[in-house]
Amino acid sequence: MLINIIKSILTCLMLLSAVYAMPSMAREQQPDIAWQKINANATVIDVRTPEEFAAGHIKGAINIPFDSIVPQLAKLNLSKNTELVLYCRSGRRSSIAQASLIEQGYNNTYDAGGLNTLMSAR
Repeated sequence: MLINIIKSILTCLMLLSAVYAMPSMAREQQPDIAWQKINANATVIDVRTPEEFAAGHIKGAINIPFDSIVPQLAKLNLSKNTELVLYCRSGRRSSIAQASLIEQGYNNTYDAGGLNTLMSAR
């Protein structure tokens, strides 16, 4: 009896740890939530290349390629509490950029995923 209870508790703990270990992409990249944040005046950052940005982007977005997000964002002198919404083409680069920002102490970021998905939900 006690063994079964312990097994059940361990199973629950393993499931909970698996949920919290999921990449942020699984919990984020929801266009409706991203648009709520954008409409509430979050700072929008397009982490694609300048060429991709020039081909089309969300109005008001700032272009900072994902591989230089930390130093370039620091130049803007934004508080680490500033609400940031990040997007790219598919969601991969925005996830990488978000992880870099979180590592540097930015605590109010949202990975919006890919531009096409975002625009189709508008």
